[in-house]
Amino acid sequence: AVRVLGADAPFLIGRDTRRSGSMIQAALVAGLCAEGADVGILGVLPTPAVAYLARERNAPALMISASHNSFEDNGVKIFASGGKKLSDALQHQIESELRLLTNSAVEGAPTGADIGVDRVVIGALDDYVKYVVDSFSGRRLDGLRVVLDCGNGAAFLCAPEIFSALGAKVEVINAVPDGENINRECGSTDTTALRAAVKDSGADAGLAFDGDADRVIAIDEFGGVVDGDQMMAICALDLKEQGKLRGNAVVSTVMANLGLRRCLEAEDIELVEVPVGDRFVLEALEQRNLALGGEQSGHIIFSDLANTGDGILTGACILDVVRATQNSLSVLAGVMQKFPQVLINVSVRDLQAVMKDSEFMAELQAVEFDLALNGRALVRLSGTEPVVRVMVEAPSVAQAELITDRLVAAVLRAGGGPAPTA
Repeated sequence: AVRVLGADAPFLIGRDTRRSGSMIQAALVAGLCAEGADVGILGVLPTPAVAYLARERNAPALMISASHNSFEDNGVKIFASGGKKLSDALQHQIESELRLLTNSAVEGAPTGADIGVDRVVIGALDDYVKYVVDSFSGRRLDGLRVVLDCGNGAAFLCAPEIFSALGAKVEVINAVPDGENINRECGSTDTTALRAAVKDSGADAGLAFDGDADRVIAIDEFGGVVDGDQMMAICALDLKEQGKLRGNAVVSTVMANLGLRRCLEAEDIELVEVPVGDRFVLEALEQRNLALGGEQSGHIIFSDLANTGDGILTGACILDVVRATQNSLSVLAGVMQKFPQVLINVSVRDLQAVMKDSEFMAELQAVEFDLALNGRALVRLSGTEPVVRVMVEAPSVAQAELITDRLVAAVLRAGGGPAPTA
């Protein structure tokens, strides 16, 4: 990373609450310092906090996290100076340099006074808390009751502080990380406990964060789930009402529910579709100078405020709309009628053969013709797993399941049958 991004500014390193985080941090610090870079250790804080600090300090940054995965997994997210995720070209450069280092002896490495040093950055989390609170320019959440599910992850310290500072009455669950309980039956991937807590407490809403708090899922006052598509619909209409929806368009991915498109079209708002991944969402926001984009999973970017998805900031924005409109979250979410959606991952022997198979493509076209304007079908290769993702939206669950079964069978035929199990 040093050889590609340079060592003009200290690298910043943050992590979530996984037990392997400190081990990986130690290895990264050693490697960066050995290459001549200084390192600022941020401690445990959300991914969007790391991105914010990278932007404010014009420094490259690393976030040690596996997002919504279980504690056994871990990884590193890299931000260039300015807080933006790396382009494909920069990622390939770093991978090439890593292969060179792995396969050859290190020559000309810094020694003596040229070796980098590390230091703990004091007040990093406080800076992020202040940034989020100040982003609301005096707007308050007074009178609102919210339950926060911190997922035993990186939000456990700052999320309660931020929402309390904004004036909300806060109840917190799953905020006692032990290194292994991150995302375990909690957070944005399992809202069972939060839904019960909201109903039991009579709260106005609940917010569930994933392990590194770059995404959020909301819960309405009845315990209903409000996903990223619905939150984008709420925020898009609110921004348009305020005259702040630049370009009169919203960016989402090909996986967005058809209901989002219908909702926005009814308000004469364009939906710009991009491939799955918040990096592609940000690229489209920048290219078209738009204000709002995100994913169904709850990664939502307010480009005037951040370079990446921020679950805490998004949650605060949703509650701000609740307060400003004096409508309940369930009423606000009702502006978008979700189409029944079925998503299945199919493991086959030959992934690449599927999208090249003429019989499969003919079947997919036939399905699309049958659905016409009353649904859609999407088949794509996963970017993170060796599977084919089949997604169908239709007027009813039964119809969506029937069409999904039809497409799964076609995928299996085209891919040479199911992949062998280990």
